[in-house]
Amino acid sequence: KNALIPTVTVAGLQVGFLIGGAIVVETVFAVPGIGSFGIDAIIKRDYPQVQAFVLVGALVFVVVNLLVDLLYAVIDPRIHYSRGER
Repeated sequence: KNALIPTVTVAGLQVGFLIGGAIVVETVFAVPGIGSFGIDAIIKRDYPQVQAFVLVGALVFVVVNLLVDLLYAVIDPRIHYSRGER
């Protein structure tokens, strides 16, 4: 159980590499997807689409990291989150 916490942390951080890898793979192999959508929006200087692309990527990354933090308490019962009460 103690070794699972760093594993979950690394798996959560890999989401960022997955998003970046999708951009590269979709651009190189001309596959339609969120990565090619973002690159096309940047090339066309379509700022609302670029903002949406960045917002969705950041939101996915933040939600995954939140889930990783919440999984810590499930994996290791010694970890508990307080509600701010003293």
